[in-house]
Amino acid sequence: MVVSHKALLAMLGSEASAVLSQLCLRFAVNMLSCCGTGYYALELIRTELKARHTEHLAQYNHTLALILVEYASAVYLSDLTQLFTWTCSRCGHLTEGFEIIELVVDVEHCLQAFVGVAEDPHAIIIAFRGTNGHSLQNWIEDLYWKQHEINYPDMDDAMVHRGFYTAYHNTTIRPAVLGAVERAKKFYGDIQIIVIGHSMGGAMAAFCALDLTVNKQENKVQVMTFGQPRIGNGVFASLYSELIPNTIRVTHDHDMVPHLPPYYYYLPQKTYQHYPREVWLYNIGLGSLAYRVEKICDGSGEDPSCSRSVSGTSITDHLVYYGLDMKSDDPEACRIVTNSYVQNTSIRDSKGNLILSRDPATPLLQLRR
Repeated sequence: MVVSHKALLAMLGSEASAVLSQLCLRFAVNMLSCCGTGYYALELIRTELKARHTEHLAQYNHTLALILVEYASAVYLSDLTQLFTWTCSRCGHLTEGFEIIELVVDVEHCLQAFVGVAEDPHAIIIAFRGTNGHSLQNWIEDLYWKQHEINYPDMDDAMVHRGFYTAYHNTTIRPAVLGAVERAKKFYGDIQIIVIGHSMGGAMAAFCALDLTVNKQENKVQVMTFGQPRIGNGVFASLYSELIPNTIRVTHDHDMVPHLPPYYYYLPQKTYQHYPREVWLYNIGLGSLAYRVEKICDGSGEDPSCSRSVSGTSITDHLVYYGLDMKSDDPEACRIVTNSYVQNTSIRDSKGNLILSRDPATPLLQLRR
C-alpha cells in the first residue's frame, strides 16, 4: 500500500513536516511501500525524530567526567591553605595546573565554593560543596520543604526548592562567585564556564549556571553534577533544559539523594522533576567479576530505565562517585583549617565568612612559597 503524506502527518504529529523535507519521504515511503507495507517508513521517521531530539541533549564524555569529579571531591576539604594553593590531598592528578582565583566559605550557612581556571579543559571551573556526611540525614528530612516561585523573567509557573535556591542566591556565595568569574574572564577572555557540584552542591551549581545564563548573558555554560537532588517542578525542568542544554547529571546505583524530593507522576504540575540528561552508573556482577556500566539516559529527565528503575536506599552510594570520596575530610560540622597565610590574605565579614582571592595575573607558584 502507498501511505499518503497527509496520513503520515496525522500519525506522526506536527514535527514530522520538518523531517519529511530532510528525508525526501515521498521517495522513501513509495520505495518501502513497494516491499509490501508503509510501516517501515513510519519507523524511519520516528527514528529520525528521536535522533533530532537527541542531538540537542548534552553528550556524555567519560574522560571529562573523571576530571570534573576530582574538583567536586576537592571542594569538600577543610584545609583552606592547601585548597587555595591547590596542594591538597585531592588536588592534582587529572586537575594538575588548576589555579584557584577565589575560595569562599560561608560559615554561617556551612557552604563552600571555589572558582578557578583549568588547563585541560581550558575553562573557568566553579565548584560547590555538598552537605557534609555527618548531617546528611537531617538534610534529607529537609528535602520535603515547600516549593518557591523563581524570580526570573518568562518563568511563569516555574517552582523551585526554597532551601537550595536561597543557599545560592541569599548567601555570601553568589556575589563572591560572580565577581570571581568576571575577573577571570577579563584576564582569560571569553572561555567556557563549567559549573559542578555534588549533592546539594549540585543543586547550587544548577542555580549558578542559570544565573550566569539569564542574568549575566553567558552563552558558554556547561554543568555536570553528581548525586544531585531534584530542585524544581516540571515547568522549571523544561525551561532549565532549554536554557542550559549542556547539562549532565551523574547518578550512582542506589544513591538515595537523586530520588528526593519524591517524583509523583500523577501530580505533574506540583511534583519535583529532574531535567536531562542523566548518566546512571551501576555495577553488573557476572560470577566473581563486576562490570561498571555508564548508562546514557533519555531526554525526559525521569528515564524509568535509569536510576528510577531501582530503589533509592543507599547513603554509601551517595558518598562515592567514580571511586572518589564525596564528603568532608573532617567529621566536625563546618570546621575549617586556617593558618597565618589564610588569616593574613583572606577577607572576613562580620558573620565570620571567609573569602580568599587572588589576581589571575599572579602566578600560583608565588602563593605556594
